Amino acid sequence: MNEKFPMTAEGLKKLRVELENLKNSERPSVIRAIAEAREHGDLSENAEYHAAREKQSFIEGRIVELENKVTRAEVIDTSKLDNSKVAFGATVVVVDLNTDKEHTYKIVGVDEADIEKNLISIYAPLSKAMINKKVEAVFEVETPNGPKEYQIKSINFIR
Repeated sequence: MNEKFPMTAEGLKKLRVELENLKNSERPSVIRAIAEAREHGDLSENAEYHAAREKQSFIEGRIVELENKVTRAEVIDTSKLDNSKVAFGATVVVVDLNTDKEHTYKIVGVDEADIEKNLISIYAPLSKAMINKKVEAVFEVETPNGPKEYQIKSINFIR
């Protein structure tokens, strides 16, 4: 399963920074901790050794996961996209027609999503409902509290 998945250049950069930190800082640090714990003798009752091995396992797993994501990432150049329709990378201002409240969301890749920063995944129901819609379009999203109607106020591709 080597399908590509969309990501912003900023999101890919964050993954690469985390990967480099794990490889160049965290991995060597945990290897040193394991070596020090081994020097203390009996490993069967050595809590530091077992904790370090557990951390090493987590780090190695995360490195494999990040390498896979970096390899499969497809960076979308939002500067070449048409501002007239909602697409990946768009910053969209919508109005909740039930409450008249405005919300601003940026549509990003799965690994970049952070609702507290108004970054929503391309696969989120709200994103799916907005894709290919134009300014002033009204659309409906099924939520746990029932359907909600939104209207698109603006579409921008902010770098």
